[in-house]
Amino acid sequence: MDLVSGGKQEKEEAYKRKVRELETRAKPIMGDTSLRCFGTSIWDQSLYRAWSRIVHTLIPNANLLARHLSMFCTICDATEVVLFERTTFLIIARSGRSGEFGEQGGDISDSGDDPINPERFEKISELIKAFKLSKIQEQFHSLEMRFPKFACLLDVLTPNTYVMVITSHPNIQPALLKLNVRLARNKFNELQAGRFPSIPASPT
Repeated sequence: MDLVSGGKQEKEEAYKRKVRELETRAKPIMGDTSLRCFGTSIWDQSLYRAWSRIVHTLIPNANLLARHLSMFCTICDATEVVLFERTTFLIIARSGRSGEFGEQGGDISDSGDDPINPERFEKISELIKAFKLSKIQEQFHSLEMRFPKFACLLDVLTPNTYVMVITSHPNIQPALLKLNVRLARNKFNELQAGRFPSIPASPT
């Protein structure tokens, strides 16, 4: 979208025209299959968001994974839980009080409407990748942080993923979050291997 001149309205109109053109050209090949497009910019989080959504759509059991992540978020009494791909640190799934993965932001570059910080995932990704590069001689495994208003844990969940757990509960320690991650690893490893563990029914 950076190559499109004009303001936000002109960019949106150009984006819609391009989407219609792509849909017309793709219809003979794709039939009724929907086409998903992203208008991105190098100046904001939209490019990272687009790649994360593409990765998300390539996961065959993404919906089941999201359900387990939501249950894990509830068990931890977490404000937010985010699952990252281990190498690229793109978002695979997230759950929490700020909404599910697919609800944040649109297909075109914008500043986001999340009350926390719409660019937080891209910033976290860049910070962690820079930290890993600075510790190139050592194997990065986990990171614990505690601040006056929240605690955060970033830890390995499966061989291909990291999980970030954020809680604003004053009595929850990072060590407890780490224990919950360790106890959840088997379930998520089963999901990754294609074995689908059942989710317990909610108590009535």
